[in-house]
Amino acid sequence: MGRTAKKAFEELSRRGPHDVLHGDLSLVGMPGLVCTPRSGAGLPAITFGHGWLQPPRRYLALLRHLASWGFVVAAPGTQRGALASHRLFTADLRTALDVCTGVRLGEGGISVDPDRLGAAGHAMGGGCAVLAAAEDERVRAVATLAASETRPSALAAAHRVRVPGLHLAAGNDLLAPAVANAEPIARAWAGPVQLRMLPKASHLGFTTGRHWSELVLHGRSEYAAQRVGKALLTAFFLRTLREDERGAELLDADVAGTKIDREHTRSA
Repeated sequence: MGRTAKKAFEELSRRGPHDVLHGDLSLVGMPGLVCTPRSGAGLPAITFGHGWLQPPRRYLALLRHLASWGFVVAAPGTQRGALASHRLFTADLRTALDVCTGVRLGEGGISVDPDRLGAAGHAMGGGCAVLAAAEDERVRAVATLAASETRPSALAAAHRVRVPGLHLAAGNDLLAPAVANAEPIARAWAGPVQLRMLPKASHLGFTTGRHWSELVLHGRSEYAAQRVGKALLTAFFLRTLREDERGAELLDADVAGTKIDREHTRSA
């Protein structure tokens, strides 16, 4: 890893310059969380999808981190049961973008630019983020963490997604192994795409805290995976939604804990 990439990783894995507010999406009729900078006009916004059985609070550290770098992030808390509907959750991710662009958040001093919207998610939520991007032309960039296949198919939808994509796959993922999920999604991606492997990460490595689902799902919260996820998603969305190249060296290099899968990575 070059010196500049290391410096970018160290900077972007730390909290950003903005004070952060967080609240409850239920105030606008949808369970879930929203994190924002304390103030700002024309901010970019990201809708974030949780993994199967996971509450949004397991991603609060990531949501707050992105908000500290100037993003509004909304994470619906719907479809958390064992028989979650991927189609309905995708609709909720799109509705979260409607909330971001149509409601004055915080104390009324925050507004979102409707031309700077992204989608992201973990596992099931990652697959649904792909579906949302395929269905909603407002989405300008997509990032996934240990993405899993969905019904309707995220793999089929990837053929229709022409915006930049970043996919982080966990090498020790027994639930959504990259060979059957992130790799074919990246291979099918219609736009520029990067696939990165985190060889030591497990399926739940990107989550924080403890949850009863660890009894039935593989893996646990892992600080190293969360740190890599924070830095790379920040660099990616800074570039794609804010035209900010502070993380350019990081996006173009291997870093400790993750390597670019060159076979499944394509530039524009």
